[in-house]
Amino acid sequence: MITEKGAWLIEMETMPDHVHLLVEVDPQFGIHKLVKAIKGRSSRVPGEEFPWLTSKLPSLWTQSYFVATVGGTRLSVTTRYVETQKDR
Repeated sequence: MITEKGAWLIEMETMPDHVHLLVEVDPQFGIHKLVKAIKGRSSRVPGEEFPWLTSKLPSLWTQSYFVATVGGTRLSVTTRYVETQKDR
């Protein structure tokens, strides 16, 4: 799904209440559109497969998200940071 939007997933770590994604995004597309697409699909698909979820949880995601650019950092350092988030 990410590549459909002109982005590349470099690293991902899932946490109990949030997800860390390291992605490269085409600036013409924009990170805000990618986040909206990811949240939309990842919320919609479980609701279709498990309809009882929608009555218990109106949405799997909040409207908020945090984005930071890492252009000034070596990619290996940022990748290692994302990889180690589960250990914290």
